Amino acid sequence: MKLANEERAGLWLPRPPALEAVLGRLEALSLAPAFAGQREVALNRALKPYAEGEVGTVLDPLEQEADQARLILYCDFYPEDGQLTLLEQLRDTVSEHVGSDERLWLDPLKHSYLDLLEVSAPPGADRTLLVRSLGDGTAFRLPATEQTAPLTAGEGLLTRVVRDPAAYESGQAFWTGSALVLSPADAQALLEQTVEWRQEMEMMSGSFTLGEWQEFAKRYGHMLLWGYAKLRMQALVDAVRHIDYRHENGEPYLYAVALYDHHEFRFVADGLAEMTELAEEPPPEDAAAGGRRMRRWIQREARGGREVTVARITLTSSQLIVECDRPERLDALKHRVAAAFGFSLHFRGETLTPPARKITVEELAGPQPLTLVVTADEDRELLKKFLEEAYLEWSDQPHRALGGQTPRHAAASAALRDKVAALIDDMEASDPGLWRTGRRAYDY
Repeated sequence: MKLANEERAGLWLPRPPALEAVLGRLEALSLAPAFAGQREVALNRALKPYAEGEVGTVLDPLEQEADQARLILYCDFYPEDGQLTLLEQLRDTVSEHVGSDERLWLDPLKHSYLDLLEVSAPPGADRTLLVRSLGDGTAFRLPATEQTAPLTAGEGLLTRVVRDPAAYESGQAFWTGSALVLSPADAQALLEQTVEWRQEMEMMSGSFTLGEWQEFAKRYGHMLLWGYAKLRMQALVDAVRHIDYRHENGEPYLYAVALYDHHEFRFVADGLAEMTELAEEPPPEDAAAGGRRMRRWIQREARGGREVTVARITLTSSQLIVECDRPERLDALKHRVAAAFGFSLHFRGETLTPPARKITVEELAGPQPLTLVVTADEDRELLKKFLEEAYLEWSDQPHRALGGQTPRHAAASAALRDKVAALIDDMEASDPGLWRTGRRAYDY
């Protein structure tokens, strides 16, 4: 979860004093009343996923992302209302003196761009960090600092560097204040996403004139920030997906549930008995009450030195209920039962949603998966919502056990009315809330 955690994802890096002064002047110009509207346009464009997309509903931009967005404003943004760029305004200003040591940085800043760099080698004895652009292979030598010491070869840096104004073509460059650190895999994913967006733009415009990498990055460097925000969201979703949900007794919470109707108890029971990954366990004590039929199979897995139940399949007289500890396992079991029983099953619905909890990014960023305990009341509420949706149209959908008639139509027939009642009684007696919480989750 490094992508979602500021302490792990971003670096603050020193910049030369004269460059610091220039960037301070550009910030002041951007805050002038006449330029305020254009500043908002530029920053909203650079941080668009947070301003308009789903990312902004759960994440705020890292400070280093905001810093890179401001650098895009200072160095790359052309005002939409005809004003001079901020660099042009600073170059042509006559209201205050800008020393020659600061003016030296104006052209290097004008030609700088946000880039995705790869660490070529860790800092050597000369206190230099070697990097190269993943976009076009351009190599730079940057000052090594205490902050860059942990970097290793292959890691990515999303940052803007500025060439040495005294030796522009030498490859010597300086930091502009911040960098976002990516693993080699994340850096490659960000590059591929940006290239994909670039190709889509070229295809939509019908023109392949976005130029070489440096020209593209100068005009569309904000797309690298978009891609980074997307990676952060994906990392957050992945972390949420790996949350360890448990019951109060420590057993895994089986929140991914699928429900099927069926009409061939013996056929389905025999097929489940042949699935070697499943072990049959005794049904609940009251399963045989009233002549009901119920059989149950579980899948177990070693965790923390003990065997725990990670999936359960319950077969009743008229239903098949599959419960799993995560959506991926449910998906695999659904494919398994679909292949084995085909048209003997009628899919009624599924739920993949765990309990809603307020979780901080810092909690998700820990080295181990986050463990959350689900109470019986929370479990019953989730089951209630699921069953209400699953049974919403039950009475108006054909049922194999009723000869293909809908329960509503069959209930009007004296010959089938008792059979409809028996189906409903069986559903009520086999409500999953009974074995999960001790109380029915649905009002039949």
